[in-house]
Amino acid sequence: MARRAVVLVSGGLDSATTLALAIRQGFEAYALTVDYGQRHRIELERARELAAALGAAVHRVARVDLGSFGGSALTDPGIEVPRRDLDGPPGEGIPPTYVPARNTVLLAVALAWAEVLGAEDLFVGVNAVDFSGYPDCRPAFLEAFERLAHLATRAGVEGRARFRVHAPLLAMSKAEIVRLAVDLAVEVGRTVSCYDPSTAGQPCGRCDACVLRAKGFREAGIPDPALPSSGPI
Repeated sequence: MARRAVVLVSGGLDSATTLALAIRQGFEAYALTVDYGQRHRIELERARELAAALGAAVHRVARVDLGSFGGSALTDPGIEVPRRDLDGPPGEGIPPTYVPARNTVLLAVALAWAEVLGAEDLFVGVNAVDFSGYPDCRPAFLEAFERLAHLATRAGVEGRARFRVHAPLLAMSKAEIVRLAVDLAVEVGRTVSCYDPSTAGQPCGRCDACVLRAKGFREAGIPDPALPSSGPI
């Protein structure tokens, strides 16, 4: 019988690749998408599509309204998403697209579902190479969350579970992730990475996420099917 795993799926390239990889590794994947009030609502729809296409056993959407606090360009309409040129340098420090405590909250929700399911494995598509400098994408954070999981759950305290946080893309470049996604038959054209896409999911092309994605596809030597044929690759 396959081991169950809860996989966080946002609708983006990294999380879809992580879901596909978990399934290839033999896990029965329970895909979890968190509606936290993000401005890029299209990713919720894409997450549903990708979870079904990749073969998740179940897909759930949990609602946690981080938008009620604001404090991020992804949840507060009063804060603009920064734009930069494709070859321009990233901004200094942690960008305004950082959502306070987002990955802590998302992993906590995933942990709650895992305990109910009797699952011990959590998958998250964070990356610490080609990323925007968020503090909750670092190995130290993931290691600390594993320790918390054992202290904060009944299953952990009673010794019935040894929770593991899997971040298989953590040390990969975006180009390596693109190649892996293609190898895993992920519909990369259906993934949405943009922080401020159109209602139809068309990327803006100049936010940090778009620039990092374009860099990854360019270095992988693969056209991005999410872009018009005349757009950058």
